Amino acid sequence: MKGTCIPYSAEELAWIETRKTEPRHETHAGFCAEFDRTDVTLQNLNAVCKRNGWLTGRTGRYDPGTTPPNKGKTMPFNANSAATRFQKGQRTGRANDLWKPIGTERVTEDGYIERKVHDGLPMQSRWQLLQRIEWEAANGPIPAGYALKCLNGNKADTSASNWEAVPRGVLARLNGGRFKKRIAFDAAAPELKPTLMAVARLEHQAHTLRKRASQA
Repeated sequence: MKGTCIPYSAEELAWIETRKTEPRHETHAGFCAEFDRTDVTLQNLNAVCKRNGWLTGRTGRYDPGTTPPNKGKTMPFNANSAATRFQKGQRTGRANDLWKPIGTERVTEDGYIERKVHDGLPMQSRWQLLQRIEWEAANGPIPAGYALKCLNGNKADTSASNWEAVPRGVLARLNGGRFKKRIAFDAAAPELKPTLMAVARLEHQAHTLRKRASQA
């Protein structure tokens, strides 16, 4: 009965403790048969073990390096299962409604144009910025640590000549500096943009040299 204390003798408790690592249902069945206890349920036995800290030592997870028992085995053929499996390259439902052919272009929320370049994985690589595609076609891969900066302010102009590869540290300076004490590159008049770009590059180069000197 719920709320009623179930007594156990010292012999019974010792018997349970010696079998604490065995599966609980096996321990329960053996205990009831050994001591003729019909008043002890599996839940009662679990509670006794928990109160006394008699844990099985099993976590329910594979330890690192453990080989799963089904490794290398194939699933037995089942006609009902096979009839409902996805086939390679198959699209259904919402995925089929959203699918776009390779070469499709779209505009992002930030105004950049993207083009679909493949249907493979990973999915996030299926769409590439069009300015990147055009720039790399003309100049090769973008160097590590660099990003493309739009020169005329028109993000829809994806021609390679309208984009310049700049160190990522330069981008913050082109935004007007940390405290916005200078005009931002995108807000400047066309005739001022080359000067702002040159100043940002010089400041970044000076910062890089000072940092190297301090680490030497």
